[in-house]
Amino acid sequence: MLNIFDTADEVLAALAEYFVKIANQAIAEQGKFSVALSGGSSPKKLYELLASSYKDKVEWRKVYFFFGDERNVPHTDPESNYLMAKKALFDPLNIEPSHIFPVDTSLAPKDAAQKYGDEILEFFDENDVSFDLVLLGLGDNSHTASLFPYTPVLHDRIPGVKEVFLEDQQVYRITLNAPLINEANHIAFLVYGESKAIAVHHVLEDDEDIENYPAQLIEPIVGEIQWFLDKAAASMLK
Repeated sequence: MLNIFDTADEVLAALAEYFVKIANQAIAEQGKFSVALSGGSSPKKLYELLASSYKDKVEWRKVYFFFGDERNVPHTDPESNYLMAKKALFDPLNIEPSHIFPVDTSLAPKDAAQKYGDEILEFFDENDVSFDLVLLGLGDNSHTASLFPYTPVLHDRIPGVKEVFLEDQQVYRITLNAPLINEANHIAFLVYGESKAIAVHHVLEDDEDIENYPAQLIEPIVGEIQWFLDKAAASMLK
């Protein structure tokens, strides 16, 4: 489902409304709402919006926060997705630490991935491991979460968390794999700006080529997927 708006501000407002709707549905049905956050500059603006204009529209004490991926850096590092979310969302809303599940980047990447997978399994307590909402972005190279072109994680078949080594940057990341993301009840891509137009076209309209366009892997099994785009990001769609 494509949701296309004139400006980035309209995209952010629409996704904030969607976040609130899904959160309130989940809380009404099961008493809690689980969301996997994305990192980067685009979602930061979404989190700031949720923590200000929408702060009274969700029972935040019933929300549990996870991360779709994380850079292998300390939580105090400016590159940390956790630190960004803490400043933009958790601190302004006074979220209880017990409701926040950061990746333990003090461990070796493989151990951090294993531990995070275990924590997710424990949270869902033998029930279907399906987040109520997974927020995703899209890189210029068609990656999403830390599913990068030509990385082994693209071939995972069993839901889980994996460490990913990026040769060109010589760094590790930890990511939910596509099978785990695809178990979610709702998946939302937030993409805006002209620089993303080619990637959006590749992912949505080109023939399947997951090695080059990893975000094509995101196809929910029973849930729904929504794309929130501005006209600039959607400008190359047929």
